[in-house]
Amino acid sequence: MNTKHIALISTELGISARQAENTMNLLSEGATVPFISRYRKEVTGSLDEVQIARIEDLKKRYQEVDDRRDFIIKTITEQEKMTPELLEKLEGTWNLAELEDIYLPYKPKRKTRATVAIEKGLEPLAKAIFEQKEGEPDALAAQYINDKVASADEALKGARDIIAEWINENAEVRDKLRKLFTHTAVLSSKVIEGKEEEGNKYKDYFDFKEPLTSLPSHRVLAVFRAEAEGILYGSIQPEEEEAVEIISNQFVTGSSACSGHMQKAITDSYKRLLRPSLENEFRALAKEKADAEAIEVFAENLRQLLLAAPLGPKPVIAVDPGYRTGCKVVALDEQGNMLDNDVIFPLEKNYKRDDAEALLKNWVRKYNTAAIAVGNGTAGRETEEFIKKIDFGTKIIVFMVNESGASVYSASEVAREEFPDHDVTVRGAVSIGRRLIDPLAELVKIDPKSIGVGQYQHDVNQSQLKQSLDRVVVSCVNNVGVNLNTASKHLLAYVSGLGPSLAENIVKFRKENGAFRNRAALKKVPRLGEKAFEQCAGFLRIENGDNPLDNSAVHPERYPLVEAMAAQQQCSVQDLMAKEELRKKINLKSYVSEEVGLLTLEDIMKELDKPSRDPRDEIAIFEYAEGIHSMEDVKPGMTLPGVVTNITAFGAFVDIGVKQDGLVHISHLSNRFVSNPNEVVKLNQKVTVTVLEVDVARKRISLSMKDNEAPAQSGGGQRRERRETSSGSKPAGKQQAPLNDFQAKLAELRKKFN
Repeated sequence: MNTKHIALISTELGISARQAENTMNLLSEGATVPFISRYRKEVTGSLDEVQIARIEDLKKRYQEVDDRRDFIIKTITEQEKMTPELLEKLEGTWNLAELEDIYLPYKPKRKTRATVAIEKGLEPLAKAIFEQKEGEPDALAAQYINDKVASADEALKGARDIIAEWINENAEVRDKLRKLFTHTAVLSSKVIEGKEEEGNKYKDYFDFKEPLTSLPSHRVLAVFRAEAEGILYGSIQPEEEEAVEIISNQFVTGSSACSGHMQKAITDSYKRLLRPSLENEFRALAKEKADAEAIEVFAENLRQLLLAAPLGPKPVIAVDPGYRTGCKVVALDEQGNMLDNDVIFPLEKNYKRDDAEALLKNWVRKYNTAAIAVGNGTAGRETEEFIKKIDFGTKIIVFMVNESGASVYSASEVAREEFPDHDVTVRGAVSIGRRLIDPLAELVKIDPKSIGVGQYQHDVNQSQLKQSLDRVVVSCVNNVGVNLNTASKHLLAYVSGLGPSLAENIVKFRKENGAFRNRAALKKVPRLGEKAFEQCAGFLRIENGDNPLDNSAVHPERYPLVEAMAAQQQCSVQDLMAKEELRKKINLKSYVSEEVGLLTLEDIMKELDKPSRDPRDEIAIFEYAEGIHSMEDVKPGMTLPGVVTNITAFGAFVDIGVKQDGLVHISHLSNRFVSNPNEVVKLNQKVTVTVLEVDVARKRISLSMKDNEAPAQSGGGQRRERRETSSGSKPAGKQQAPLNDFQAKLAELRKKFN
């Protein structure tokens, strides 16, 4: 274990060296982040998943610096140019940019203007000018005229090229300019002539300028995207005069004729070499920072979406709405298996409408349906209203389900494997129904980028995005836990320690041998060894199995401990889990050992109290405002209920039931200042909004949550009580006091932020 890495990581994260070292050891041994976070709290000092993942990333980053440093030292040593001072510099930095600056003078060069001048024998002239001694440069240059150098002017130009390269390779100069860029660089952009109409959506950036230090990530990504599309050209740089002055102060020592040539070389070096190099560096840094922020927003949105409240294992009917081709309907059992499918035409004003009602009534009785899921796409609102008016003779709750990504799933290899004999419309309807039963189990089958909760997801670093989103999915799956006897291979693949291959082996073993009766039987699955069992067992659940602890998050390695507790209370493990008075008699401190501390013991007691508890909220019923179906129905001043569908750095998008989400800009999320939208809203949260502006032509709706801050139903918080309200919706068309004072400001905000 690299002691320098341990020290660096502990300092950067503000944790002890012991915590960093122990965590790095566990990761090196093949332990997963969820396992370490949940079952090795004493070893790590209760580090959470985010901290453990950061340790994993930093360990990789510092190893990359070490590898690059080793290569540079080897290269310079082979050139026989290594000195003790140079080695000390190389070993004293953990910054890749600084490392490259030190290496630059020794880096093998392609042919440059300077190397050409050196080949012509002009290096001594460059040194004389660089030292700025008294004398006439023209006279000095005349001494170098030969068959390769035609004139004194050519000699002086070549000498300046050499000097410009020396300046460019000076680590001190680059460090000073890097600081100037860091504090004062400005991102500016201008429209390319003739691209005004084609790039109208980037109009706000046609003549744009803003300091890089204060530039939000979404604007950086917008400018870079417009550049890639050939609409804008942009630049990142500080004031040129200030940059040239910094270099001059370091190298110009007087006012001789040679000093004049030095000044020319300095200006050339900055414009031709230093500025482009540093601009590329800061473009990469700005992109990296913007990517990180966008990925963080996406990851948090995905986490909230995956942890959305499930209906639970109940039979449902799912409807994928449509006008011309009708609505595809499927009946699912409590595990999401398809029982039936058909097509209905509830929106046609003829006998087909009656047929649709009859089919739904029949299915509700036949399949003992508990709820109906309606996709929120085209014709969703109309279909929902039709179903709500049907008298089923029993209470049937109708839910609008976000169908983003359902079409991607229905055309995927996963869907074809599950339903080889059905077309994409049937598969899409099944996905909608399963999302209601258990969003997590269904959404893991879809590429997160297709779910529609990201911000510039196609512009950011794709490998980093995938790594971040995969971590979120793994975290959510293991946080909720997985039913070993019903989970698909796609869900099992995300369980700690498994992966696609072992997940497939588990499903195959289950089909051949029947349901698992206990966790220990997992060891009989081909290729599932002791390490994989250790990592996965605590996250897998077995209902009504041989051991009640198998349906809890208590790890099998701690079963003997629980059995000892039960024996001391002279009862069974099942009794200990069922009776609080027995658990209260247990003195946890008496069970503390070298391997098991109070943290683990307290976790065990929580599990015994509520085994297999689901950390997700209970599902809440929500209703859109009546009579609001299209943008034409929405008027400024209306107060409407809505659902948060996406969160970005600049605000939140809210579905108010008109097929076009409205934007609540960050400045309108609350009556107080908001720096991060996630402070105020969560994905799937039910909110009340006020309409500020409706632009039908541009398909834009501006909303505000100011003065509507009554406690809202959360789709991702910690509250678990049953809620069945309509989010305080008001009759459509009832308007509050005019919002004229908002209009001017709103127009200004739209221009600035959208």
